[in-house]
Amino acid sequence: MKRHNTVRVALRNPDRYAPLLAIRNQREYDAAVSHLHRLVDEVGDKPSDPRYRFIDTLSLLIEAYDEAHHAIPDISGGALLKFLMEQHELSQSDLPDVGSQGVVSEILRGKRELNLRQIRVLSERFGIPAAAFLTEIEDKRAVRS
Repeated sequence: MKRHNTVRVALRNPDRYAPLLAIRNQREYDAAVSHLHRLVDEVGDKPSDPRYRFIDTLSLLIEAYDEAHHAIPDISGGALLKFLMEQHELSQSDLPDVGSQGVVSEILRGKRELNLRQIRVLSERFGIPAAAFLTEIEDKRAVRS
């Protein structure tokens, strides 16, 4: 019986749980992304922190809304990286996990492809599916076959 009372109390004030509810519009999406960024800044990479599970949950909700409402254009991984860097006001030196400034520059100019490790890093950093960066790798594999 106690469990049912907890659910009733939660349902009386759903705003308290807004970050964990389905995202229905752009305003809720923006709030969820903002909340996710705050959580990531506070929790970091500490799976032992109880809030870490909220990061996973919120990421899934944001990803579901993105897939339904924000189609990712079919562009090269380097072009997508350039767009994301502009949107987040990042410089090449802000991406040491991708590589040196020279490596990032080559990726942005199309002289070098993103490798799978870099794609994983960028997917996690920007909260978008890794597949968004894979188009050029898959295209080249198809040509070789």
